[in-house]
Amino acid sequence: MQNELLYEMQNAFPMTQRPFKVVADKLGSTEEEVLALVQQLKEEKIIRQTSAIFDTKRLGYKSSLVAFKVDEEKIDEAAAIINRHPGVSHNYLRNHDYNIWFTMAVAPDSKLGLEKTIDILKEQTGAEDGIVLPTLKMFKISVKMDTTGKRAKKEKVKKLAHKEIELSPQHIAVIKELQKDISVTQEPFREATEKLGLDHDAFFAIADELKESGVMRRFATILNHRKAGFGANAMSVWSVPEEKGEEIGRQMAEFSAVSHCYLRPSYPNWPYNLFAMIHGKSQEECDSLIEEMAKESGLTEYGKLYSTVEFKKQRLVYFDDAFKEWEMQVASSK
Repeated sequence: MQNELLYEMQNAFPMTQRPFKVVADKLGSTEEEVLALVQQLKEEKIIRQTSAIFDTKRLGYKSSLVAFKVDEEKIDEAAAIINRHPGVSHNYLRNHDYNIWFTMAVAPDSKLGLEKTIDILKEQTGAEDGIVLPTLKMFKISVKMDTTGKRAKKEKVKKLAHKEIELSPQHIAVIKELQKDISVTQEPFREATEKLGLDHDAFFAIADELKESGVMRRFATILNHRKAGFGANAMSVWSVPEEKGEEIGRQMAEFSAVSHCYLRPSYPNWPYNLFAMIHGKSQEECDSLIEEMAKESGLTEYGKLYSTVEFKKQRLVYFDDAFKEWEMQVASSK
């Protein structure tokens, strides 16, 4: 049952008063068995977290993928400096001259802004060079490991229409609770509803509103990929003619093993403008898929960046004072 449970919880975790019972019923198990197995998978660190996944941009944050070129002897120190920023959710060492790759976000009320923050980190780390790679077009963002081996090789990526929403203080209060890792109990949302003074129906109604607006992408479980058996991830990067960017981006996003697919800017020192993140059980599996993608797309100029060290991987904590505190520390150090 373990593999089916992991796939089910990654796909969409039920937002109901007793979600583990809903999962158990779907798998033909009992609530007690599911709770015990989830607790075990958390203790084994196969499950990282079960919480809401939000759209950073729709929350007013500015973000980008960033790559630094750092001298080998300074890599650990540089990674530690980068990790201290609360807006860095992912930070990896990759097999390229641009060796430190991280995602950076700054809060809506940031005094420094995104570019200035990246400049400060570049100075603090002593990076020789850096490239800023914001999303120009997103084709897919959906991290779901195929733990069952039953997933089709390709899948249609749905284009979702979202309602506009103006975030109220109550929305933000609910977001702060939804972004927390749930407890492995019969009623994991009870603590949040009691804290906010809401009943479950009102709490879930606000969560549904956040989902319908696209502010919340989904509520789901994220796995520790390597511990779940997916030992390799490759950031495949492609040089695509501008007029073919959308067509090929949508084509690549249909591969189930692709979790993220974006168009980003290219530069004289970085010719790649299409990024497709691939997860596989081995490097050979990733290599094989990339070759298939190259053949299907007809692209000949591309690269494969494998992560060799994971410096940081965690969810952003939105509406957190840590963002202001980091900027105040920077200001006071000058």
